[in-house]
Amino acid sequence: MLTNFLKISAAVMVLASPVLAQDVPAAIKAREGLMQINALNAGVLFGMAQGKRDYDADAAKAAASNIVLLASINQMNLWPEGTDAEALPGQTRALPAIWKDYPDIEEKSKAWLAAAQAAEAAAGNGLEALQAAIPALGASCKGCHDAYRGPGS
Repeated sequence: MLTNFLKISAAVMVLASPVLAQDVPAAIKAREGLMQINALNAGVLFGMAQGKRDYDADAAKAAASNIVLLASINQMNLWPEGTDAEALPGQTRALPAIWKDYPDIEEKSKAWLAAAQAAEAAAGNGLEALQAAIPALGASCKGCHDAYRGPGS
């Protein structure tokens, strides 16, 4: 698990390092990178749960652990105000509402972490256990995306 943490931390730091200089497009790239890493790992879990790929306990545990780590990252520097789709059309799908309802964002972030932790606990315990945990993980992603991500390609 420490190895996964180090790998993800290094990837996010590489993506996020220009953010320290307040390079707004870099912040967008960094958060998109975080979401792409999340989607890659979620794809492993969802694919197994849906029978689109063979269940592999080790791969499921690794993917779920990666998502827990991603959900645990402090994303403050990835979301500077003014990096929304209205301010920067074509550069992001983030809706301005993200910066207007912080308590809801915080709750959705907590739900994502809780669902990821539940998936992590279930991941190595067989396909049925994984399948039982996946709906909550998907719902946590969807809940935030439905409220705060605009349409796009």
